[in-house]
Amino acid sequence: MAVAALTSNFAVEQTAARIRSLAAAHRGVRRRTMKLACLGWGSLIWDPRSLPIQRRWFEDGPFVPVEFTRQSSDGRVTLVVEPTAAPVRVLWAVMLRPELQAAKEALRDRECITGNKWMSRIGCWQRGEAAPQPMSALPDWAQAHGLDAVVWTALGPRFNGQNISPTVDQVVQYLQTLTGAVRDNAERYVRCAPRQIDTEYRRRIEAELGWSYRECGSIAV
Repeated sequence: MAVAALTSNFAVEQTAARIRSLAAAHRGVRRRTMKLACLGWGSLIWDPRSLPIQRRWFEDGPFVPVEFTRQSSDGRVTLVVEPTAAPVRVLWAVMLRPELQAAKEALRDRECITGNKWMSRIGCWQRGEAAPQPMSALPDWAQAHGLDAVVWTALGPRFNGQNISPTVDQVVQYLQTLTGAVRDNAERYVRCAPRQIDTEYRRRIEAELGWSYRECGSIAV
C-alpha cells in the first residue's frame, strides 16, 4: 500500500510539473507579440490622425519607388508607389496594433479607403513571405529591424479619371492651372512631403512653381 501511494504521488507530481511547464510556455507565447511597422512617404508623416503608431517616424526605411502621380479628388497630386520611378528611402513607424489584420484596417481607416476591395489598396508583408513588388529589399530590411510584418498604402497612379501614370510635364501643367484653396492645398502637400522623398517630379515642381520643402511635423532621427 505504501509503495502504491508513493507511486501515485509521484505520478501526480509529474503531471503537475508538466502542467506548470505547459502553462509557462503558453505565457511565453502570449508575451511574444508581433512587431509591425507602417511605411510612409506622404501625409501620414505630418498628419497621422488616428493611425495607431508610436508617433515617431524614422528616416531609415526601405527603398521604395514613389512619385507624385496620383491626382486626388480634392485636387492634390499625391505620392504613391510608382514602379517606374527611382527608389527613394521612405520612412517608417512602429504600429501599436500587434495583429496584422487590425493594423491593415487602421491604415485603411486613416486613408479613408472604402469599398469591398479595400484590401488590395493596403499592402502588407509578413516574415517568411517573398519580397513584394516593387520592394525587393523589404524582407532584409525588416529582418534587420526585428519586424514581423509591414503595412503600407498601396494606392496606384491616377490622372484625369484614369488609372495611368501622368508625365512630369502633365503634372506640372496641371498644378499650374490650380487656383484658390485647391492650389493652396496642393502646394502644402508638396512642400510638406519629407525632404528625403527627393523624386524627379518633385524637383521639377520645385523648379517650375517654387514649392520647396517646408517642415510640417517632427520626425525622429
